[in-house]
Amino acid sequence: MAEPERTRRVREREILESPLSATWRPTIRERAVLVGVGPGIVPGDLQELAALADSAGAEAVGRVVQSRREPDPATFIGRGKLDELHHEVHARRAESVILDQELTPGQLRNLEERLAVKVIDRTALILDIFALHARSREGKAQVELAQLNYLLPRLRGWGEAMSRLGGGIGTRGPGETKMEVDRQHIRRRIAKLRREIDDLARTRDVKRARRQDSGVPQIAIAGYTNAGKSTLMMRLTGADVVVADQLFATLDPTTRRIALPGRRRAIVSDTVGFVSKLPHDLVEAFRSTLEEVTLADLILHVADATSPAVDEEVEAVRRVLGEIGAGRIPEILALNKIDRLAGSARARLARRFPGSVSVSALTGEGEDGLLAELGARLPHPPVEVSLLVPFGREDVTARLYREAEVVSTRADTVGTIVHARVGLRVLSAIREFLLEEAGALEDA
Repeated sequence: MAEPERTRRVREREILESPLSATWRPTIRERAVLVGVGPGIVPGDLQELAALADSAGAEAVGRVVQSRREPDPATFIGRGKLDELHHEVHARRAESVILDQELTPGQLRNLEERLAVKVIDRTALILDIFALHARSREGKAQVELAQLNYLLPRLRGWGEAMSRLGGGIGTRGPGETKMEVDRQHIRRRIAKLRREIDDLARTRDVKRARRQDSGVPQIAIAGYTNAGKSTLMMRLTGADVVVADQLFATLDPTTRRIALPGRRRAIVSDTVGFVSKLPHDLVEAFRSTLEEVTLADLILHVADATSPAVDEEVEAVRRVLGEIGAGRIPEILALNKIDRLAGSARARLARRFPGSVSVSALTGEGEDGLLAELGARLPHPPVEVSLLVPFGREDVTARLYREAEVVSTRADTVGTIVHARVGLRVLSAIREFLLEEAGALEDA
């Protein structure tokens, strides 16, 4: 007799997966029912959750929503809707339920007992996607730290009574329970990860300080996940970065130089994408990475012009920027993917977002306008100088082109006279060649 389809899928997954994985990465796509609760919610409001599930390797086979002001404190959804969800799960032969909010440990436990399938909340889903895409040592450590902080209060073993040590009748035993050992192991691992991230952050700080001392302006690319930030980075700088039509494809920041109009240079950093209801533990774990944004001179905010929720996505990004201390940094809003829009739709977007720049990272349309806007909005190096670079010292001129803003050059009988704007670090290195120093510019 042939074994049931669900049993066969589970057995195949057990063979193809390592049980030691920090997150479950099914080779066969996992069938999942999506659940949302909120005032006036409709199944279409779960579209982003469906995209997140797809990025994690799940197939959304059903959706259940409940319009109510506050979630049920015990089971997240009401009792009647819970029965409906139970029927939907088993009718669709689903293997998991994914909810669009973070659940309490009690809600997770109660739902799993009632539904008899794996229950995943939005936070666990996003952490799973981050774990899938982390590549660098720092990125992997940041994701693991966020996962362990999420897992610690949700450990489930033999129950609270069996986790107490020598607390009375029925609790005396050979010593620590497995769950208590797990808790201590997780706490030790969290402490170790924090030390490791602090060490890596210090290395990042040294590199960041070197870039800032150079006087070259810093641009941070930020935006909602899958808005096309990495594609735009590749278009503007030629950087070899990961580009995928998938949420959170980029976790590890990439830094490259960019040429701007007027022979100016800038440094551009690509950053992790944002999303609404971004888990707090994740923001905390990635704080050292997100500091690339907080220390920038200008934020290039990339938004998906084709998204039906573009207004909400722009607002979500600005909200996160405010949370990490980058809310007051000047911003250029780039409406990406305009190659997919008709002229009338482009005009409506321009009216909704005055001052924005329309661009297509895929085709290059609008690239020149974006570069001109970046050049106009970036601050200039603070000191204006004139210097004579003698013949044979072309390395000085090359450094000025690389790390300063060269205004003009002209040949002289003994070398090249260069007018430039420089930062303090460059100024100290070229002082011997100075003809005059205009001092700090009032408009710098």
